[in-house]
Amino acid sequence: MPTSPALPVILLLSGSLRAGSVNEAVLRTAEAVAEGAAAAVRYEGLADLPHFNPDDDADPLPAPVAALREAIAGAAALLVCTPEYAGTLPGSFKNLLDWTVGGSEISDKPVAWVNAAAPGRGGGAEATLRTVLGYTGAAVVDAACVRIPVDRGTVGADGTVADPAVRARLAEVLALLAEAARETP
Repeated sequence: MPTSPALPVILLLSGSLRAGSVNEAVLRTAEAVAEGAAAAVRYEGLADLPHFNPDDDADPLPAPVAALREAIAGAAALLVCTPEYAGTLPGSFKNLLDWTVGGSEISDKPVAWVNAAAPGRGGGAEATLRTVLGYTGAAVVDAACVRIPVDRGTVGADGTVADPAVRARLAEVLALLAEAARETP
């Protein structure tokens, strides 16, 4: 998908490795509705990241880590959609975030998340995400951090959510992140 240089790039980070996950569907939907507000790009290297080891957080970085940091550095903002496992972030996504602590790519970058869990769920993941993003120096855009419950049954064959209310809310989130990115020096 060609992107316009005038549009800020928003990197979409899924916290799920599960094929066909609702979180991935939310980000695919965000990618589909981003047109005009931002250039949304999904990061697809979560499964390739090695286990975080501080001894390896030095040049030369492992190739998947270097690619992750390059993707983050090239983005104007980040949008996360992650499930909650055992009351917190999935280990694989926490691993991704651990690899960002030693770099400065997220520092002062606008970041938000979408909680797609059923009502009353996902709060532990949100709390952990906020804590870890604090260590990275991210600029959390609170107005763009939203709960949009998505039922797996609403995900179409194309991997996106067709519900117009979900699509409209995701478009709003992307617009808020794009605005924050434009205001970030």
